[in-house]
Amino acid sequence: MDIKPIETDADYRAALKEIESLMMAGPDTPQGGKLEVMVTLIEAYEAKHFSVELPDPVEAFKFEMER
Repeated sequence: MDIKPIETDADYRAALKEIESLMMAGPDTPQGGKLEVMVTLIEAYEAKHFSVELPDPVEAFKFEMER
């Protein structure tokens, strides 16, 4: 398995492309293991770079009431 950290946007796009090619891999295969690791890396990268904070529940309720 040739796996490296996702540090840049180019790494991220390459990892997404790699996952696309592994989507049909069986769970108990080397490709399935690589898919699992790649998904974990991508999730960590997305959490760090594309995080969306949830609103305060009370403020969300007030917003919906006003709408």
